[in-house]
Amino acid sequence: MSGRAYTIFDTAIGRCGIAWGDAGIVGVQLPEAREIETRKRLYRLYPDARETRPPANVELAIEGIVTLLRGEGSDFANVTLDMSGIHAFNQRVYQITRAIPRGETRTYREIATRLGASGATHSVARAIASNPFVIIVPCHRVLEADGYADKMSPHGGVISQRRLLSIEGVGNPSSKTLFDVLLPVAPPRLPG
Repeated sequence: MSGRAYTIFDTAIGRCGIAWGDAGIVGVQLPEAREIETRKRLYRLYPDARETRPPANVELAIEGIVTLLRGEGSDFANVTLDMSGIHAFNQRVYQITRAIPRGETRTYREIATRLGASGATHSVARAIASNPFVIIVPCHRVLEADGYADKMSPHGGVISQRRLLSIEGVGNPSSKTLFDVLLPVAPPRLPG
């Protein structure tokens, strides 16, 4: 294969799309309201991509996405992403985000702190909002400080962040902040 390609595939939440090039996956598209809208979005993002059968790396990603959207654990560690053209800061944000375990969340501030740039919370938020590798780089696991989880990625289709977290078993999406980690709340004392 030479150049970019894409495929559409079935999941528990609808028909998703994935695009790739010679160096790895370039983007994931969650389902729009109708499959034709998902295809149009992929075409707008990757106008040079042609629909074709996916290679092994992409099959591995598709299998992981299908499994995760079924509510089961997935491992994307061996999935190759093509990050050429993505700002170095965003690449670092995506690397940290990929390491967030299923069923857990982090805040923009926690990611910024891990980067050693605690004042870069807004830059982390912008990086997460422009994540082309939805699910593989689980941007839905990164929340605002107040635990708000109803945003959608530009590649998120009609699926909300809250729904993705619910599929992963995070019942009431809220995040564990650094304040919670450094000053944990003591369990209530029982009388007697």
